[in-house]
Amino acid sequence: MNSITDKKLRFDALAGQYATDLFRYAVWMCGDQTLAKDLVQETFLRAWRALDSLKDEKAAKGWLFTIIRREYARTFERKVPPLVDVDDVVVTDETNMEPEMNSEIGILREAVGKLPKKYREPLLLQVVGGYSCKEIAEQLGVSRSAVMTQLFRAREKLKDALVDDVVRDDNVHELS
Repeated sequence: MNSITDKKLRFDALAGQYATDLFRYAVWMCGDQTLAKDLVQETFLRAWRALDSLKDEKAAKGWLFTIIRREYARTFERKVPPLVDVDDVVVTDETNMEPEMNSEIGILREAVGKLPKKYREPLLLQVVGGYSCKEIAEQLGVSRSAVMTQLFRAREKLKDALVDDVVRDDNVHELS
C-alpha cells in the first residue's frame, strides 16, 4: 500500500469513530443542525490536511474536538452582521414560542446557550464529549481544580436558570 492509501484508511477510521460525537457536540455548541454539519465537515477537512501532525491515535478525540471548537470560533470572525434599520425591526411576542422551544430539550439547550462561555465549554466537553476533568483541563489549558469549579458553577447556574424558568411558567399558568 502507498502512503495516500494508508492516510485514507487512517482518516476513515477516525471519521467513522468520532463523527457522531463531533456532530452532537457541535449541535450543543451552536444550536443549529445545519451549522453543526458544516462545522463537522470543516473539522474533517482540516483534520485531513493535518493528519500527519497527529502522532498519537489516543489523542485523536481531543485533537478533533479542539479543531471543531476553533472552527466554531472562526464562524464569528468571518460573519459580518447585517445592518438593520431600527424602524424595520419586528419585535416578536415572547409568549408564542416555537414548538421546539416548548420541549424540555429546547429549554435546556437555551439555558446552556445562555451560560457564559467560561462555564458552557467545560460543561459541554464533559456532558456531550464525555471528557474527564483532567482531559478538559488539558484541552482548555487550565488547572483541574479550575475545571471542577467551573463545572460546579455551570451546573448551579443552569439549575438556577431552569428553576427560574419553571417558576415563571407556573406564574403564567396561575394567571391564565
